[in-house]
Amino acid sequence: MSRILLYCLILPLSWLPLRMIYRISDMLCFMIYRLVGYRKRVVRNNLTGSFPEKSVPEILEIEKIFYLHLSDLIMESVKQFSIREEEIKQSCKVINPELLVELGKKHKRIIVAAGHYGNWELTSVALGMNKEFTVQGVYTPLKDRFMDRKLLTSRERYGMRMLSRHDIKTFAQQPSEGPEVILFATDQTPSNVRRCYWMDFLGQETPVFFGTEKYAVESDWPVVFGRIAKPRRGYYELSFELLEEHPRSAPYGQITQKHTRALEEEIRAIPGFWLWTHKRWKRTRPEDVPLYGPDL
Repeated sequence: MSRILLYCLILPLSWLPLRMIYRISDMLCFMIYRLVGYRKRVVRNNLTGSFPEKSVPEILEIEKIFYLHLSDLIMESVKQFSIREEEIKQSCKVINPELLVELGKKHKRIIVAAGHYGNWELTSVALGMNKEFTVQGVYTPLKDRFMDRKLLTSRERYGMRMLSRHDIKTFAQQPSEGPEVILFATDQTPSNVRRCYWMDFLGQETPVFFGTEKYAVESDWPVVFGRIAKPRRGYYELSFELLEEHPRSAPYGQITQKHTRALEEEIRAIPGFWLWTHKRWKRTRPEDVPLYGPDL
């Protein structure tokens, strides 16, 4: 089934020019938001829980912006299968890669922590085009091996390399031959409520994956936050902010606090570009597990 979907629908659509991609996105938005109501209850609950101070019209306005952005993400992901290098360069601007270059000269490996904000996939591919360092994107392999291989091929076309989350430990133990940037998505929901870091995020008790801090401290890799902006439709900007250059000297939890607060700041500035369909608050903190805060 996945082969039919790829060859009969996804690839033909991916060959369309970008102006047609966004026209289809408009229609898709109407379908998933107005007709189907895809995860509308999840989105609205997430928004009202995160912004209790906002009125109903304000929440609905964010919701509308989000669903159009979600439709753009879907169609941009389709386009990514055949997008040309020139089109990526036009759509995605990497603002200050020199920060990563300088850190790479001193530390060899750097972690870039980021959330599912803007188009994290396309900006990662754009970052991977940089010739002054290698980019490793940490990902979770799909159960569908055929689509997993095709997605890996799509993501790695222009230089970025994908690193399975199951292989991070082995990767960390291997010496680096040159500057390497490791991309961590930090806003997924941990399945184990005890093996994570609980803190306040968007006004709610939230479990946060501790892997970013764990590997940073163990290997003393500097941690940088990757901030994604969407100045207008179809255009993204990726910039970097140093959070911790010497993780081994940082107090427990400080790195996790910093990258989570940076993401929260990004979301509060323009809420509609975060992935609100994700059930971020489906876990409950056990009474014997601490809630960390205020910020360290």
